[in-house]
Amino acid sequence: MTHALALPNLPTTSAVGSIDAYIQAARQIPLLTEEQEFGLATRFREESDLDAARQLVLSHLRLVISISRGYLGYGLPHADLIQEGNIGLMKAVKRFDPTRGVRLVSFAIHWIKAEIHEYVLRNWRMVKLATTKAQRKLFFNLRSMKADSHALGPVQVADMAHRLSVKPDEVIEMDTRLSGHDLAFDGQADDEEAFAPAAYLADSSSEPVHVLEARAREQVNGEGLRAALRSLDPRSRRIVEARWLNEDNPATLHELAAEFSVSAERIRQIEVKAMQKMRANLAPLVANS
Repeated sequence: MTHALALPNLPTTSAVGSIDAYIQAARQIPLLTEEQEFGLATRFREESDLDAARQLVLSHLRLVISISRGYLGYGLPHADLIQEGNIGLMKAVKRFDPTRGVRLVSFAIHWIKAEIHEYVLRNWRMVKLATTKAQRKLFFNLRSMKADSHALGPVQVADMAHRLSVKPDEVIEMDTRLSGHDLAFDGQADDEEAFAPAAYLADSSSEPVHVLEARAREQVNGEGLRAALRSLDPRSRRIVEARWLNEDNPATLHELAAEFSVSAERIRQIEVKAMQKMRANLAPLVANS
């Protein structure tokens, strides 16, 4: 992931030893006054002063920590949520215009939440739950509005659909996906009777038998087909290619009849004879595959 700014010496959980130590360290960084913030933001915007940007970021780390706590219910590491939020904070600092009369804290909230949202959607489930903007909005609103992990009843579905301005079916679908549980691919090592996905989702394409069969098919469809086409006279080859090998716009019998100044029935006869000859040439390859 590309960070918005390259700021040296920003504290991380690994640097300070634990998430609790990181939070304590962030809380000890003093807040900026409006005048200090304006001066630092102006220096960074006009002079590309990275030290000024660094001070802006450091003074708002506690904001990221506060926002990230709201996403702990997804079961993702708090340290990772903070790290993603810090990326959003750095993006906000890069885009912040102090002349607009808005404090950085108000401007940065959107960027911090946006970055954490993306992280949650990428990692909360192996299969993405929400792909469109409307689905993402429904995902986060529904998650925060539900009192527990149980499926919603008809009255609750209707109420949430009305409050979120979406269709009841969309609420039911998202609720079903939210209520799903992650399943270990290999199952539990100490449960011999467990039927894990690995048992029925195995990829057989790499088995030797299937590999040999695939190679044989490639030989028949590749060089074998080209050799069979070369055995035909030019007119027969043209008819076969136009009728069977042009997937986007296969020629009709009447179109080829006009091209060769013969009847459509004659084109059909030539086609049948050519196909019979090609099958005879391909037969040995098919028999050996």
